[in-house]
Amino acid sequence: MVDRGVTPAAVSLPGDWPALPDVTLALNRMGTFDWDLASGLMHLDAAALAVFDLTPEEYDGDPGTLFDRVQLTESVPLDGLVTRALKSGGTSYGAYFRVRRRDDTPRWAHIQGHIRRDPDGRPRRILGVFRDATAELAHSVERRETPAGGRHQSAVVERTTAALAHARTVQDVIDVLSDSPGLERLGADSLVVGLIESGRIHLVAEGPTDSFVPGTRYTRIEDNYPMSEVVRTLAPRFIGSRDDFAASYPELWEHIEALELSAAAYLPLIAQARPIGALGLLYRDKQGFTPEERSLLVALGASIAQSLARAMLFDQEHDLAEGLQQAMLPRRIPAIPGADLAVRYRSARLGRDIGGDWYDVIPLPGGRVGAVIGDVQGHDTHAAAVMGQLRIVLRAYASEGHAPATVMARASLFLHELDTDRFATCAYAEADLATGELRLVRAGHIDPVLRHTDGTCRRLPFPGGLPLGLSAQFGRLDYPVTAMELDAGETLLMCTDGLVEKPGADLDEGYQWLADVVREGPYDLQDLADQLSERVDERAGEDDLAVLLLRRTGGAAPSSERLQQHIAAADPEALSAARHMIRAAVRAWGAGERADDIELVADELITNALLHTDGAAVVAIRTLPGIDGERRLRVEVEDRSSAMPRRREPGEAGVSGRGLLLVDGLADVWGVESRGAGKCVWCEFTCPERGC
Repeated sequence: MVDRGVTPAAVSLPGDWPALPDVTLALNRMGTFDWDLASGLMHLDAAALAVFDLTPEEYDGDPGTLFDRVQLTESVPLDGLVTRALKSGGTSYGAYFRVRRRDDTPRWAHIQGHIRRDPDGRPRRILGVFRDATAELAHSVERRETPAGGRHQSAVVERTTAALAHARTVQDVIDVLSDSPGLERLGADSLVVGLIESGRIHLVAEGPTDSFVPGTRYTRIEDNYPMSEVVRTLAPRFIGSRDDFAASYPELWEHIEALELSAAAYLPLIAQARPIGALGLLYRDKQGFTPEERSLLVALGASIAQSLARAMLFDQEHDLAEGLQQAMLPRRIPAIPGADLAVRYRSARLGRDIGGDWYDVIPLPGGRVGAVIGDVQGHDTHAAAVMGQLRIVLRAYASEGHAPATVMARASLFLHELDTDRFATCAYAEADLATGELRLVRAGHIDPVLRHTDGTCRRLPFPGGLPLGLSAQFGRLDYPVTAMELDAGETLLMCTDGLVEKPGADLDEGYQWLADVVREGPYDLQDLADQLSERVDERAGEDDLAVLLLRRTGGAAPSSERLQQHIAAADPEALSAARHMIRAAVRAWGAGERADDIELVADELITNALLHTDGAAVVAIRTLPGIDGERRLRVEVEDRSSAMPRRREPGEAGVSGRGLLLVDGLADVWGVESRGAGKCVWCEFTCPERGC
């Protein structure tokens, strides 16, 4: 027994005792990381980089570079684990995952992270360690598999099922089965997978590279092939030798004899009591199958069949959702003279790949264009259906000529009466591409961003109203309109919150990130839209994304030649002033020989407004750019009546009914626009740039 009262004799200790933490970590194949969430940069020491088989020169500080080394079936769950830890208020997380080394061989790794938060609870940094867990898990597997073959079989089935748990698509399932760890679990050298489609077997994965047999991509169930046989009989087929293969399937064997196969196992894939396909496992150094191996492969086949059935259903839902989403969004964006446009939609990485985000571009009379961006609450088919109806209604209101505030108010009333519990945020911009006048209105939506001609960007905060649906519910349908100028070469960027929201960061940080990307991005709008979508994909966002870019093209804006006169009812002086304004404008602006026609038509429109409607009228005359060195002179008369003018034949006395006939005969083009509570009758005359 040790005498605890005796002082131990002096001993000699190494000079480097105790070892420094970095030495201890490195010897145990562990490395540290420091992830700054605000900048997105992650620092890894040399030992941590070694876990990913990376050199310091190959790593740029972007966590996405590390995800390129993580196997596809594990990167999404790992990303979801980190996101949940950040949002739930937790302080730590840990997980095992597989890394693919530069020689394409797998390695198990483990991450343990500690989340640092600011006093308000927002995550700021993650400090932690990466370590090589290959040996650890290998020892654990050995202990589980040593006692008996039965326990080994259970472990193989469990590990394969666990690996398939995160596979969402058919291709994900095939990737899990065909990668090196998957084949090692199955004990095969290669595999083939066929799925039943329209009474035929479609080969979706074939064996070794360059081993595809011509004519077997699609085969009939009645053909003499092993896959066809197991689908017909619903029983597995075990081929224990080369001679057995050659005798049973001579037509197939003559094409694959050179592969030096020694055995094969073909399993029917049965889900919900019906065959969905077949799986073939091919071996080079195997002779026959023991009863235990046959039982194991049958159990694996059942597990794989369930995963494939789930994946096939997901693919079908994805195709349906994608088709529905595309049907709800505009089929094409029209070409707008005087503007460059680019739009993008990207669905969330998780969920059904469908949501309520939308964009729209609406050509308007008089060289104007409407740009819409919106987001209906939710990420399901209901949100997409509501979005489709709301987009069409909002487009109709804008096309009718309603003012931006009226468009928003009427769209909110429509959504409120739609008998749905969803609301929507929306931003609407109406741009006059001739003058650069821009009118903005928003309903609970995030602010747009303006990119100047020198590349600098600024956020455009402006007052807004409640989201669509809610403003009608609470009786607050007032939507303030903000007016500004959009100079030639400037770009308006409108988006949904999926572009600026970042996990663990507030909205201001997201806007700063967006401004940096847009400022440093390409000038071409299509390339810029592609880059924005790619950068969001790298962030692994969990929300949908819609982007609309509108750039006003051309040189400097034409001179703002526009005059306006308000004429009250029974006000002869205002009427006289309006006629004088028209007469002075057409002569000052060089209408030349068309001056008399313009004055006559303008007088007719003014007279009609005062005689056939109640209330005041507003008369405006302005110039618009034309083509081939010409310009257009436009006369507008606006009143508060919703009654539309119509052409009539003159009466017997020939006194009335000539007004619109006169307008139609003298003006180059004329029309009527609804203006919400009233209308605007307009006409245009084409004149050379320096006079008619």
